[in-house]
Amino acid sequence: MSADTEFALSAEESYIGRWDADNGIFPDVDLDSHDPDAKVSRRHARIAFRNDIYMIEDLGSTNGTFVNRGRRLLPGSPQVLSEGDEIIVGKTFLRFHINR
Repeated sequence: MSADTEFALSAEESYIGRWDADNGIFPDVDLDSHDPDAKVSRRHARIAFRNDIYMIEDLGSTNGTFVNRGRRLLPGSPQVLSEGDEIIVGKTFLRFHINR
């Protein structure tokens, strides 16, 4: 993936995954073309913005979600995101930035 690729998040919730029209999966952050080895699950993770806090939650992905190279997130256990955090989904690296 190009280092300058940007994905805009929706106001409340954004889903990270791979596009699958046959099953009606259309993630906000579609990594299909950036994931040739299919390590990102169709429904991989969700970023939510509530009470002025961004949080990421793994949705039971096969290859996991990691923040700042820490431990694999447990599905259903959201973790707070901060400006500049590195997010790893499968083998795809993302950088979280807040534009206000």
